[in-house]
Amino acid sequence: MKRKFLEDLGLEKEVIDKIMAENGSDIEAEKTKAKEQVDNLQGQLDTVNESLKKFDGVDVETLKGEISTLQTTLQAKETEFQKQLAERDFNQQLEAAINTMGAKNAKAVKALLDIDTLKGSKNQEADIKAAIEACQKDNDYLFGTNEPINNPTGPTGGGTLPTGDEKMMSSMMSVMGIKE
Repeated sequence: MKRKFLEDLGLEKEVIDKIMAENGSDIEAEKTKAKEQVDNLQGQLDTVNESLKKFDGVDVETLKGEISTLQTTLQAKETEFQKQLAERDFNQQLEAAINTMGAKNAKAVKALLDIDTLKGSKNQEADIKAAIEACQKDNDYLFGTNEPINNPTGPTGGGTLPTGDEKMMSSMMSVMGIKE
């Protein structure tokens, strides 16, 4: 606002001075606010520029390539881990089946089985059992048998005699001249 504008309105000099003083204080307050905003924005700009300097000279395409390589490596490791888990599970299942069938030597039975075919089987449990049964049929000497004479479960002789027979044995030994 200009003084001439107020004088043309016919205002007195004192009133014009008061209006101009009030207008001046309003303008100064707005200047102060604007200066604070400019200083704040300048500080933010400086911070952003400092942050951007950290990325100066960085090739984005190289970083993308490294990320892609790392993702591929991670996927390969995950695949290898899943393969190892499947191998472990298969081996445990095979060992359990061999032991269940009463094999005397698990390594010898495994040597006679087609492990790769069993690993690729869709129904591993049934195929493992069938392969072990076929192996047992052809190589029964690798497995225990169910016949009691071949697998005794109790004493088969020797040991002590019943009480009544001890006297008879003592008398027979004395007749023969054998000392106990």
